[in-house]
Amino acid sequence: MARHVTHPAADRRTVLRATGSLTALSLAGCLGSGGAIDDEDVGYSVERVADGFENPWGLAFLPDDGRLLVTERPGRLSLVDPEDGTRSTVQGIPEVHAAGQGGLLDVAVHPEFPGGARVYLTYAATNDAGESATHVGSGQLSLAADDSPALDGFEALHVAEPFVDSDLHFGSRATFGPDGALFVTVGDRRDTNFSPDHVSQDRSVELGSTLRLTSDGDAHPDNLFVDDAEAADAIYSYGHRNPQAMAVRPETGAIWQCEHGEEDGDEINVIERGGNYGWPVASEACRYGTDERVAPSHRERSDVVAPVHYWPCGSGGFPPSGAVFYDGDAFPDWRGDLFAGTLAGRYLGRFTVEGAGATDTAVTERDSLLADRDWRIRSLAVEPATGHLYVAVDDADAPIARIVPV
Repeated sequence: MARHVTHPAADRRTVLRATGSLTALSLAGCLGSGGAIDDEDVGYSVERVADGFENPWGLAFLPDDGRLLVTERPGRLSLVDPEDGTRSTVQGIPEVHAAGQGGLLDVAVHPEFPGGARVYLTYAATNDAGESATHVGSGQLSLAADDSPALDGFEALHVAEPFVDSDLHFGSRATFGPDGALFVTVGDRRDTNFSPDHVSQDRSVELGSTLRLTSDGDAHPDNLFVDDAEAADAIYSYGHRNPQAMAVRPETGAIWQCEHGEEDGDEINVIERGGNYGWPVASEACRYGTDERVAPSHRERSDVVAPVHYWPCGSGGFPPSGAVFYDGDAFPDWRGDLFAGTLAGRYLGRFTVEGAGATDTAVTERDSLLADRDWRIRSLAVEPATGHLYVAVDDADAPIARIVPV
């Protein structure tokens, strides 16, 4: 199977342009040379929807309503009207552990909304010992015209245990699959024991994994490990470092994730039930501050699932956060493409996808967007009614912006 990786660049910010093209390398057993990708330019402009958000993290549109839910990491949830940018603070939010990479993180809306008007949040919270864990909770969204919006009866539904003394690598993307199951990513909490005893390789804990839950927060009964006494029932996949992007591919219903590597080694994965994604016994990353590989490549092990796209050691990487498959009408040329934000790279990546399965899928990075904005891209969403692509910028005084056709 041929895969594609981003060509290393001396200075990505000077090379990448909003409607430019990238050079790709083809991988078929070893790296070979590749030519520049010639994309047709797609005209777009950028509009600011609303300003003044403090480190926004998650975006979710309310179906049949048109308004947008926005989480902010210090612990605020806002309901934004995209027409005029007005916003209301949603009451009833849980207390969060807003330290390091923790806080109020992702937001997802029950697929039967407004009939099942529950909103789901992922967040970091602590126990009595001050240790933290990734939490999943939900509440009933109240939208009474004469009251401020609120999450009524909010409760924690699932805690990704164990609690640990770390403020890093919470993972924490949440999305509903086509069967109504709730998928949630959990990071490895920055465990630096890069051995087979690493928490991401320990199925008895939920760190470094993808959880598959029912809408009530229980382990999904179809998970592979529900009858394994030595494994956590909620685990759907494991061997992850810190997945901060997740999306459902409409053509196949498959769950896709983007995952942070150590230094470089960032990955795009198609998630398989029960799959081991290798971290840290298989990786394409370097150890921080060196050109030393963390572990053998995925290609050197038969017991792990290899990424469908990655940035190898020495490439400059693509630290990801937020992803969406574009299925709107505003940009027909982008339909079916994967969009993913990058933090340190400060641009929005676009990827074309060929093939339907995990083993025959080819992913190619195409023209970058927003490279001239110097924005850390944290989260993405497609507005159902218009097909406009919405972007949350990770900053202390940040905008929510949208990409619209020229």
